Amino acid sequence: VNDPRGLAPEGWHIPSDQEWSVLTNYLGGYWHAGAKMKSKEGGKGTNESGFSGLPGGSRSRSGPFSNVGNYGYWWSSTEYDTSDAWGFYLGYANGDFFRHPYYEGDGFSVRCLRDSR
Repeated sequence: VNDPRGLAPEGWHIPSDQEWSVLTNYLGGYWHAGAKMKSKEGGKGTNESGFSGLPGGSRSRSGPFSNVGNYGYWWSSTEYDTSDAWGFYLGYANGDFFRHPYYEGDGFSVRCLRDSR
């Protein structure tokens, strides 16, 4: 995600782990945020937050896609260590939303935030 080509358009950025935590805490913590972040379509979500999360799954470093229709995965811009970064997954069978370090070679979705003015 932290790429010199510039993934986010000008005036926007990929949220840090801290920014994801602010959202999660605002929505009541990890156990409560999931349903509020999920789209009403494709899961047991209310989308109270307006995030409209969809279960896009992920792509492994070797190429195959997995968990499409079951989970949504998003990157933060914060590295965990030299090979992993903090990411988040949103479960669709329940209200799960969790933070976890994932291998940076995996393919996840990103959500851009507008820079503060």
